[in-house]
Amino acid sequence: MDSKNPKSLRDRAEATKNKIQKILDVSGSDHDEEVIKAIEGAVIQALLEERERCAIVAFKHCCDEDRDKAHKVADDIKRLRTALVTNLSSMR
Repeated sequence: MDSKNPKSLRDRAEATKNKIQKILDVSGSDHDEEVIKAIEGAVIQALLEERERCAIVAFKHCCDEDRDKAHKVADDIKRLRTALVTNLSSMR
C-alpha cells in the first residue's frame, strides 16, 4: 500500500467486491452495497478477534508480577473494542 495514499476500509471493501465480481464474471450487481458491508463487517470482526487473541497470548505469557498490568491492558482493549464497534455501527 502506498503510504501517501492510504485506502479506507470502505475503499478496500469496494475493491474486493470488484475483484469478486471479476472472478465470478458478473457486473452491475443489484446488491453491491450489501456485499461491501458484508466485506467490511468480516474484516472488522477478524481484526477485533485477532487483537483479542494477541492480548490473551500476551497475558498468558507474561511474568507473574506483570499479570496485573497485562490484565489492565486486556480490559482496556475490550473497552476500546466495544467503543469501536459502537462507533462503526453508528456509521452505517
